[in-house]
Amino acid sequence: MEVYDIVSQFPKEERYGASDQLRRAVVSIMLNYLEGFGRRKEKVKLNFFEISYGSLRESKYLVVLAYERKWITKKQYESIFSKLDEMGAMLWSMIQGLEKMISAI
Repeated sequence: MEVYDIVSQFPKEERYGASDQLRRAVVSIMLNYLEGFGRRKEKVKLNFFEISYGSLRESKYLVVLAYERKWITKKQYESIFSKLDEMGAMLWSMIQGLEKMISAI
C-alpha cells in the first residue's frame, strides 16, 4: 500500500506518532468496511461503515499534515488524497443508501 511507502519518509521522531497513526487509520478504513459488510443487520452494518468513514477522514487529515510538514511530495500527496477521496465517495454513498433503507423500514 502506498501509505506504507510514504510513512518511511516521515521523520524518525514521528515513528510512534503520525506515522503509526496514519498506518492504523488507513488499515482501519478497510477492516471496518469489511466487518460491516459481513454483518446482516443494516444498523450494525451502518455503524461499521461510519467508523470506516471516520478513519478515512482521519487519514486525510494526516496526509494533509504530512504534506504541510513537507514529509511527502506534492505528487505523493495528490496520489494518496485522490484515492482517499474516491474511497470516501464510495463509502458515503453506501452510508446514505443504508440510511435510506433503514428509515424506510
